[in-house]
Amino acid sequence: MREERVLTDVTVVGGGLAGVCAAIAAARLGQKVALVQNRPVLGGNASSEVRVWVCGATGHGVNRYARETGIMGELFTENQYRNPEGNPYLWDLTVLEAVKAEPNIQLYLNTDVHEVEAYGDEDNRQIHTVTGWMMGSERRITFVSKVYLDCTGDGLVGFLAGAKYRLGREAQHEYNESWAPAEADDITLGSTLLFYTKDTGEKVSFKPPSFAINLAETSIPLKRVIRSGDNGCAYWWIEWGGEHDTVHDNERIRDELWAVIYGIWDYIKNSGQFPDSETMTLEWVGSVPGKREYRRFVGDYVLNQNDILAQQEFEDQVAFGGWSIDLHPPQGVYATESGSKHLHSDGVYQIPFRSLYSVNVSNLLFAGRNISATHVAFGTTRVMATCAVIGEAAGTGAALAAKLGVTPRVIYQEYLEELQQTLLRQDASIVSLRNRDERDEARRAAVSASSTLRKLAVETAANAYPLSHDVGLLIPISPELEQLELLVDAAADTVLEVELWSTGRAENYIPHRLEVKSSAKVAAGRRQWVPVPLNWKPAASAESGMNAFVIVRANDSLALYTSEQPLTGVLSFHKMDEPKVSSALEDHDIKQPVIQWSMRGLVRKPFCFRAFPETDIYQAEQVINGYVRPYGAPHLWVSEPMTEGREESLELRWPTASPVTIREIHLTLNDDVNEDLINLHHHRTPYEVMPEVLRSYRLEAETAPGQWQLLHREEENRKRKRVHKLAAPVTAAKLRIVAESTNGSACAEVIEVRVY
Repeated sequence: MREERVLTDVTVVGGGLAGVCAAIAAARLGQKVALVQNRPVLGGNASSEVRVWVCGATGHGVNRYARETGIMGELFTENQYRNPEGNPYLWDLTVLEAVKAEPNIQLYLNTDVHEVEAYGDEDNRQIHTVTGWMMGSERRITFVSKVYLDCTGDGLVGFLAGAKYRLGREAQHEYNESWAPAEADDITLGSTLLFYTKDTGEKVSFKPPSFAINLAETSIPLKRVIRSGDNGCAYWWIEWGGEHDTVHDNERIRDELWAVIYGIWDYIKNSGQFPDSETMTLEWVGSVPGKREYRRFVGDYVLNQNDILAQQEFEDQVAFGGWSIDLHPPQGVYATESGSKHLHSDGVYQIPFRSLYSVNVSNLLFAGRNISATHVAFGTTRVMATCAVIGEAAGTGAALAAKLGVTPRVIYQEYLEELQQTLLRQDASIVSLRNRDERDEARRAAVSASSTLRKLAVETAANAYPLSHDVGLLIPISPELEQLELLVDAAADTVLEVELWSTGRAENYIPHRLEVKSSAKVAAGRRQWVPVPLNWKPAASAESGMNAFVIVRANDSLALYTSEQPLTGVLSFHKMDEPKVSSALEDHDIKQPVIQWSMRGLVRKPFCFRAFPETDIYQAEQVINGYVRPYGAPHLWVSEPMTEGREESLELRWPTASPVTIREIHLTLNDDVNEDLINLHHHRTPYEVMPEVLRSYRLEAETAPGQWQLLHREEENRKRKRVHKLAAPVTAAKLRIVAESTNGSACAEVIEVRVY
């Protein structure tokens, strides 16, 4: 046996997505990081050992422009490129390579931390070391750092350090939460095992093990949806253990879940109700229960249900979420009620930094499902893409704390601006903050472009879309909308009724307040452009424009047209009468706007329209307005179509008498954060790289009047965030970004340019 001692700036315990993103964030900021994981693979519940989908703020497309950016965004898009089929093992590799790409990370797999040395009284403790055993190697390793992150999910490190925590459900009166029970209890969400099947092409029999349950003797066939072709997380509802201790009873829970899985497969194979299963066999059955819930630490702030639903604004916001509050019955798979109940906010919500560090252990942060939140709020923060963006925020906070020699609480109290601006510079998932980095020379530049898209229109029709129900069209407006034209088929003379609604909060994409109501007479005929006067101007405070939600009311005599050519900033919706998912599985309230107004079947398929007058929404100045994702408006430059190989360019100019010295150039490109991506097999995106991302471009600087120097040329880009560090500083009064080609989009698009 070998005794070892590892000294780093930051130790991250737990190699799920929260821990991975925390470690990468801290390492990229120059800190030496030990990443300690008790399994042979990274990814936690998302790994090939458990195979849970990585869900997040998009809510499988419920929320708009909500896909995570930063490190989690990099993992999503890299997996989309390398692993479009959703192979669990290739996803493991995507995560592993992201960690191995960071020279400041020391990775310790198969290392189970179960000892913590901490000192101090109950209200003021400090961790000195944590120690783990590397299985199979007989190495006992002690990790010594300035700052520690508990990303274990179960919260063992914080527990052993004496950190305050909650387990189970809070009483309703504690935080005035309508979904909390009247009295506090120890109920949690249960754990899950999943299974994969495959078609062998020949008849396969199945003889169940003796411990398999008889499904016919349970309520499962009546209360859950069983399909022979489903795989993996389609069976998320195979859940049990919420009335037990999900840690100490982990083995018992695993055995019960095995009994359920083999009982379900016996039912599929031998009940006679699934003839298409004759040639199918089990390919994989999980053996590591995917835990949903255990300890939740107490931080300086406890996030609660009311914060989520009100989309509470926090001065210390460092991440966002958007999944519904998603709670399950404690009986799990045996419950006679719906497998899950959901409560949605009207858009994404903010997560404060104060919920990511311990109230009583001074050098402990946490990320993942164990953050400072009530059981009800945890119902949304627990999903893995949200855990990941929390991890990036916590890792960034840990890096600053280690660098400055202060506690995480002091980061909140004295260095909050630096923390938030660092996260923005990293393209982290923050929804409403603007770049205020004084070191960014681009903020002082004048910006122009070779061309700018001024015509706000989608005119190439693909398919007729009957107006059998209300539909919606979200369009960004600047400076005003006087008239909207819609491409219409009319079976008879009738009236087209249109309403324009504002969306309320800038991060929301729902009809909130009726602004204008209008109509137009339509004569019988096909493919008519019908003008509708609207005359609406956004408030003066909306300096970069404002989204309008246009509702076209149902009319059985009319049909609109959809297009196969998307336009950035424009979305289409239809109004649903009932949720698409069976209420036996998911109980959603159709009256909640984000559920009622759905993009299902309409993603990247806008309704054909023309808006008048010409728009200012895509002006070049948008690239230095401080926003790096949609927030009330698209916030990006869009060129005119790049016809016949024509190049387009952005130019930043500084006074000739005051040229800048350029060492580093940051570009944030459009990878359409409205597109819902996922790591495994839930759905497949039809392209490996987002079409709007610039594929090839040049960076050029004018070092003397009329003399342009090539700084960099990129030929095969597929990434959203690019940081180009120059081999030597260059002094220039002008910088040019020349777009040569995209990955499929007609126009060049750039969200942000930074210059250091």
